[in-house]
Amino acid sequence: MTSPFDQRVVLVTGCAQGIGQAIALEFQRAGAVVFAADLDAAALKAFASRHGMHDLAFNVGDQAQCHQAIEQISRQTSRLDILVNAAGGVRGQVGGPVANVTPAAWHAIFEANVDGAFWLSQAASSLMQAKSFGRIINIASGAGLRPSLTGIQAYTAAKHALVGLTKQLSQDLGPMGITCNAVAPGFVRSNPSTEKQWEAYGADGQARLIAGIHTRRLGTAQDIAHAVLFFASEQSGWISGQILSVDGGRS
Repeated sequence: MTSPFDQRVVLVTGCAQGIGQAIALEFQRAGAVVFAADLDAAALKAFASRHGMHDLAFNVGDQAQCHQAIEQISRQTSRLDILVNAAGGVRGQVGGPVANVTPAAWHAIFEANVDGAFWLSQAASSLMQAKSFGRIINIASGAGLRPSLTGIQAYTAAKHALVGLTKQLSQDLGPMGITCNAVAPGFVRSNPSTEKQWEAYGADGQARLIAGIHTRRLGTAQDIAHAVLFFASEQSGWISGQILSVDGGRS
């Protein structure tokens, strides 16, 4: 029986933990050839080896490394059908006063959340154009649509920038047969940063957060992965430039 992503080649970034891993696993289960990527080489290799995926350790904030990663995929497979930019996050930062934000902290979050998505899309688009088929899916955030629960100004700004980039790439790459969409997750406990954030809310804050979700539950990494696979599918071929909130409904 043919799987929906048989013969599709997929690159997923941010695979050392959480949402990135869930996305990579869902694609593998659906029959895709998966290249898993992350800056954390040790955690990435352990995950990829455990599940029989290709691993690519590199810094998404570096244009040259992004292009080299795409070239390596091209040498091995001669194609790249689907790019999922799931790398990002808060880079260990916590919310604080506007006056305390440093240039280094600001740029670190933009490099992880925006720069990498652009450099990889830039490099991947040539491979996708050659096949007249491509899917680019960016992992944005509810923080890209409204102020962030984290209180981190750079994170909010970066995710808003990623939403704008998604819409621009949709326009620029659409004539080549490439769609570009984004998934905007609600609060998901998927990595050490979100665990720390969850604990900081305390029992009362946790209860208020859940009460503000229509489905009255937190999401999971798999919830986000399922939305990504929809955008990557054949059925979504006339959907582009869209931002899908996957947050259980939010009051």
